[in-house]
Amino acid sequence: MRCVKFASAAVLLSLVSLSAAYAEDSSRVGEFLRTIKQARLIDLSHTWDKNSPIASVNPPYSFELKDTHQNTLNKFNDGNQLTYASEVMHFSGQHGAPTIDAIGHVGRNGKLFGGVDAFASTSDPDGIGTSGVGANLAIDRFPTDLLVNRGVLLDVATMVRGDSSPLPADFEISARHLEQAAEREGVKLLKGDTVFIRTGWGPYFKSDPALFAGAQSPGPGLDGAEFLIAHGARVVGDDTLTFEKRPPIVTSPKFQVFPVHMRIIADSGIFIIENLNLEELAAAKAYEFAVVVPPLRVLGGTGSALRVFALVPRDDDAERLPDPPAREPYAGEQAGREQPERRRHAAGDDR
Repeated sequence: MRCVKFASAAVLLSLVSLSAAYAEDSSRVGEFLRTIKQARLIDLSHTWDKNSPIASVNPPYSFELKDTHQNTLNKFNDGNQLTYASEVMHFSGQHGAPTIDAIGHVGRNGKLFGGVDAFASTSDPDGIGTSGVGANLAIDRFPTDLLVNRGVLLDVATMVRGDSSPLPADFEISARHLEQAAEREGVKLLKGDTVFIRTGWGPYFKSDPALFAGAQSPGPGLDGAEFLIAHGARVVGDDTLTFEKRPPIVTSPKFQVFPVHMRIIADSGIFIIENLNLEELAAAKAYEFAVVVPPLRVLGGTGSALRVFALVPRDDDAERLPDPPAREPYAGEQAGREQPERRRHAAGDDR
């Protein structure tokens, strides 16, 4: 009997210890959740639909309901209880608002990042790397440490324009612009950051999709790309269709198409995000934040649609930057001060 009592006491003691440990863990999880819930969530996405702008080099998008609540009524002879809906989409890793490019999406001179044979990597139509070459460069291998990361916003549009209006269509963002935007905002880029650049073109995604996908749009040139590479960014993005300035062509020292994509992705192994919605983030002057970037794990995918969002403190007393001082416009800017005329560009050789 004494042994039974000792055994019962031991079991009771174990249960109490487990209960205390569970309560401690629950308390920690609860505190963690409360901390997250206290943050302000800023959605950096647009709603994607059949009218969303798509680069001419990418496949078309389509959406159609296959099953509807009408045609599934009594499908299982259940007395008209269950109905459901499902759709069929023709969707690409290059669709989405925003969308992220896999490292295997772009090559240079027949090579992908790390010297991988570009041709061999896509020799199997099932996807990048399914041939056995370059599987690490497909979107399903997106690094888990980048799913949640430190984000930095460089609001070049506000820095250049002096207000929230968009940059001119022919504006090339240089290293100087990025450096001055960071200085103005009081932020320091750190190795490993996710860096977003605001051009002010995000609203055109819905209000003027033809302009958004037209022949011209602002964005970083090669000089701006070198700034991002030198500062150790691992993910970069902006609020335009192609990230880099469009048309994406340079002629010196030699002719190149999508030179920034080749420099950032193929040469440097940095991810590019396009079609971001950065307006609310800029209005909040949230220049440093936690950013969540969750691509779909599609085997061999060239990229993925995203639902990107930022988490920022809700501190009402957080330091806010004063309005930027008046300054002289940059060369060539005055001519572009008038907004790009609402001509409907036919999509050219852009992404």
